[in-house]
Amino acid sequence: MKLVRYGAVGSEQPGMIDGDTLRDLSGEIDDVTGATLDDATLDRLRTLDPATLPEVKGNIRLGPCVGSFGKFLCIGLNYSDHAAETGAAIPEHPILFFKANSAIVGAHDDVVMPRGSTHTDWEVELGVVIGTTAKYVSKGNALDHVAGYCVVNDVSERHFQTQLTGQWTKGKSCDTFGPTGPYLVTRDEIPDPQNLAMSLDVNGKRMQTGNTSTMIFTVAEIIEHLSGLMTLHPGDIITTGTPPGVGMGMKPPTYLKVGDVMELEIEGLGRQRQEVKEDA
Repeated sequence: MKLVRYGAVGSEQPGMIDGDTLRDLSGEIDDVTGATLDDATLDRLRTLDPATLPEVKGNIRLGPCVGSFGKFLCIGLNYSDHAAETGAAIPEHPILFFKANSAIVGAHDDVVMPRGSTHTDWEVELGVVIGTTAKYVSKGNALDHVAGYCVVNDVSERHFQTQLTGQWTKGKSCDTFGPTGPYLVTRDEIPDPQNLAMSLDVNGKRMQTGNTSTMIFTVAEIIEHLSGLMTLHPGDIITTGTPPGVGMGMKPPTYLKVGDVMELEIEGLGRQRQEVKEDA
């Protein structure tokens, strides 16, 4: 299934993609959240005939594909080819940082550069949404705790990230720096999350081309590691690193400007499009 949340900011309703048609799910669930991502609820939704659900017409905004999310956990330097382009050593363990929940926006919402930004960068990433509580799980059964997968743009302000003394979170958490969606694709549709093509264009020019097969730590290994440190709750989002081609890694480095357009895609998970705007 492809689950979505549609409507105005703060008033999103649950929906399902049926071919090219958006169907309303508000008669079946209150929202697409951790409370409705358990296996039993997802199995019930799979039994529905989409044609019996109300059609939603018009040019409708798609919000973040998960609402009332808990943690937004991010893994850094998790692609061997991306680590190489930045000159960083291959990490021994998954590098973890957090992205503020207030950064999360819809897949096609504008990305707003914060005041004073000169180093705003792009990062296409595979997002993983937890469906059932995970604590001390092994990589052998880690994927059983996944509700589904989505596209995430881990937008990053590199000066804030590396020069404003502290952790990476400063450059990762600016408002609008976490476009998520457009869909939450349930795990049954993605049998192998370690073989998904991914790409990102800026102004129509290909910047990133990669595949999740080059991850240093697999999705299962990440869940095993994180669940040994903290409980992962339904609705938590994990974003798993980016392939090469980020602006910081170019010679000379190249960063986003107001008016630029980012378009990104992961195989089977849909496309995103964001225009870069200036903060008011």
